[in-house]
Amino acid sequence: MLGNRSREEWIAQYATSHQNPVNRACHTVGIPLILLSFGILAASLVYAQAWHWALGLFLVGWVFQFVGHAFEGKFPEFFHDWRFLFVGVMWWWAKVNGRA
Repeated sequence: MLGNRSREEWIAQYATSHQNPVNRACHTVGIPLILLSFGILAASLVYAQAWHWALGLFLVGWVFQFVGHAFEGKFPEFFHDWRFLFVGVMWWWAKVNGRA
């Protein structure tokens, strides 16, 4: 899925569009909200009303992403390559672990 580039190369390219501290903060909050929304969406198979929470968290997470990019002054990387949707999660994980 990642083609000819290593994980580190993808994360490094992603990081070039995420230099602004506000953008980095927005992504640090927004990415886990989006991920959490998928877990809650799965839970909505058992708890029918949980999908409202999943949708809300998903939308709020994306608002954080786009607000961050407004501060950055650059379009999100996934506009150029859809794989950056997954690289964002890898970047977030690296950031949480002090590697990004």
